[in-house]
Amino acid sequence: MGTSSAYEAKVPDENGVIPYSEEEHSVWTALYERQLPLIQQRVCQPFLDGLEILDLPRDRIPQPTEVSRVLQARTGWEVAPVPALINFDRFFALLAERRFPAASFIRSRKDMNYLQEPDIFHEIFGHATMLTHQAFADFTEAYGKAGVRANRQERVFLARLYWFTVEFGLLQTAEGVRICGGGIASSPGETRYALESPEPLRRPFDPIDVLRTPYRIDIYQPVYYILDRMEDLFELAREDLLGLIRKARALGEFTPTYPPKKQEAA
Repeated sequence: MGTSSAYEAKVPDENGVIPYSEEEHSVWTALYERQLPLIQQRVCQPFLDGLEILDLPRDRIPQPTEVSRVLQARTGWEVAPVPALINFDRFFALLAERRFPAASFIRSRKDMNYLQEPDIFHEIFGHATMLTHQAFADFTEAYGKAGVRANRQERVFLARLYWFTVEFGLLQTAEGVRICGGGIASSPGETRYALESPEPLRRPFDPIDVLRTPYRIDIYQPVYYILDRMEDLFELAREDLLGLIRKARALGEFTPTYPPKKQEAA
């Protein structure tokens, strides 16, 4: 997690309402209408169920308060508006309290296809959707509690666990491999790439392997991990995550599957 972004956070008023412009609402509509048809045959059923449960508006950006009401009733979670990027201390503390940190801004039209930092579309469409599913919600809470206890080095490994499940996870289903990670489901390019490209590796999910896998945030992922079933996250939520990290560290990191980052000229 960094703390530098080109976007400024939107500040909720005393009623928790975030003011958005007509242009910002229209960007939400454009993103929603572009992404919805793409995910229909590509995301897992719990994601589609979550969209139905949340019943997000298409003509405006939903307020965190209204999304929170649905999540509270379903899994005991809520959405907490935050700046574009927050530090690890706050991130883990919020998750441990079942409060999902959601960046309160929405991208501009020039960033429609790619945005490195998360915006409200990514957070609500991509992540709040899956927080309607109890296994996913329980895992995210357990992950936050582990992060609160972890030291700086352990948090590097924990970030990988989140990356390859909540952000870029895949799920084995009777219909084939489907998307469950919000980082994929909110990206038009990666939605296709993750399932249909011959380029990335798709490995069976093993938490130790995941913890040993470095990643880059600025490219399509060269490797994805496939959960056998969503209930595996229930079991993972009950594991000693810091104990798993100790095992992963003893085994050492895998060689990165991505190309090294090009050095910018001084």
